[in-house]
Amino acid sequence: MKEQLRRFRHSLGLVFDDNLGTRQWYNIVDWVIVFMILLSSVEIFVSTMPVGAQVMRVLDIINEVTLWFFIIEVTLRIWAAPEQNPRFSGLRGRLRYCLTFYGFIDFVSTYPFIIQYFCPLPLGALRILRTARIIRVFRITRYASSFNLLSDSIKEKRNELLVSMQFLVIITFILSIMMYVYEHNAQPEVYHNGFKSVVWAFAQYIGDPGQFADTPPVTVPGRIIACIVGVLGIAIVAVPAGILGAGFTEAIENRNYAAKVTENSNKLRKAFQRKLDRPSGFQVVLPFNTVASLQAKLSMTTDEIVNAVNSEHAPHFRLVNLASSVPVSRQSADIIAVEHFVVNRSYGCMIDRGSAVTIVSPSSHIDVGIGNWAFYLAAIGGFNYISREVGDRADIQSFYQNDDPETVPGLSEYLCDLQEFLSRDGAWSFTVLVSSGALEPEYPTHVHFCIGGKKGDASTGGPGLFVKDSKRYEALYNAVAESVHTRFGLEPDHQVCYDTSGNRIYLRRNRMPNENNVIVRIEWAKILWSLDRILIAKAFAEEIWRAILGKEMPAPPPELKKKQIGFEGYL
Repeated sequence: MKEQLRRFRHSLGLVFDDNLGTRQWYNIVDWVIVFMILLSSVEIFVSTMPVGAQVMRVLDIINEVTLWFFIIEVTLRIWAAPEQNPRFSGLRGRLRYCLTFYGFIDFVSTYPFIIQYFCPLPLGALRILRTARIIRVFRITRYASSFNLLSDSIKEKRNELLVSMQFLVIITFILSIMMYVYEHNAQPEVYHNGFKSVVWAFAQYIGDPGQFADTPPVTVPGRIIACIVGVLGIAIVAVPAGILGAGFTEAIENRNYAAKVTENSNKLRKAFQRKLDRPSGFQVVLPFNTVASLQAKLSMTTDEIVNAVNSEHAPHFRLVNLASSVPVSRQSADIIAVEHFVVNRSYGCMIDRGSAVTIVSPSSHIDVGIGNWAFYLAAIGGFNYISREVGDRADIQSFYQNDDPETVPGLSEYLCDLQEFLSRDGAWSFTVLVSSGALEPEYPTHVHFCIGGKKGDASTGGPGLFVKDSKRYEALYNAVAESVHTRFGLEPDHQVCYDTSGNRIYLRRNRMPNENNVIVRIEWAKILWSLDRILIAKAFAEEIWRAILGKEMPAPPPELKKKQIGFEGYL
């Protein structure tokens, strides 16, 4: 039931996107809301005219129908507000939503009218309520691009507007005091205090509705000041108008730019349509597309590709440098590419397939290709999958060696999901990492198995290790070693090249609830450039089923045979 409500709320979040230009079926709802707003507005104006009793009854029916329609709609909007912005979550968040411009308009144009159904109101209050219905007209502005442009320009230029108004007010105040100094002696009955001169100056700006300016200055300095105030009267309108005009132009340019970026983002997404991996027969998402390749395919410039990747319309793409996957001894030139990944959690991706085996990729956001390979290892074997895809890449830190969960965004949720997987009976985890990258030497072996021991420690059992079922681990290691060596020419090793006895490794630092955890490092080039990369993942999955689960691996899911765009259909 909770999952159904969550999906329904998510659908409402898409419905209430306030965008009449979308092509989804739920865009019809937006047009229905616009129609009801216009219908209510017409009813309000017609009800002010002298009409017959029959027409008035029709107007009353329209008023009742539109009122309850808006009450239901606004209630659903408030409930689904977290789908628009996480800061609107919870009771306080929804109250915060009601204090936004459109949230406030929604609230005051609907809920106050419910009062008349529960208690009698005096005639004056009813008239106020009926008059206040005109506020509903403002609700249509959320669908009008011109109002949105004006709102965007005001937000963009609010600091400039504030500074200019502050300057004009301060200058006016100074001139007013100077006016008082010069005019007080000449006209003490008129300029008897400084406040009077301040009122006189500001009255010039608003057309003098209270006839404060009927007493002009008589001294020469006072008249000069009056001329300056007159010029400022023009500036107090012209300066903000100029700022808003510039802001409006910028808002239009930004909107056109955003539309272009959105178009390019959609092109980018389609460029990651699944391709047939001939050795395995699966339709897979490529681990990367080089910028040069995208330029040729999509007729996009480098700047357009970079802007599309960095835009909010393409949140599942990132720029990567493929040279990082090549050992320093080979001295590869920089190769900039775009990587596509999956996100359904604050930290990245989590897929629960109900398996006792979980594939963990803690450094997908910094190590190009490893997340893609680990994803297909989990998909082929039907294993659970958890991967860090989101986070700061500047510090080159992964969740493999982590810090305090309270200080690292997403780490707390990541560990919570991981511990839930590893709390299951007979749970095993396989942490997948890369080796022999640009910051490492080129090792003689290609697949490195580690279980928490020191570098060179050949033991498979004992205190401090991540694996308690050494018998199954040995069977797995031997089976994988034979398979990858025979089929792909890969040489494996057990704790020869890496030390995993450190306290910062997440398996030790965070005390996983299960007893069997294996760290597997694979030569970067093999999972990124090799034509057999998916077959290698399949070989791993088959041996995990035989050695750990004690069964032959069932047929891979049919989704692996479907030709779709990106990772659609996998989650």
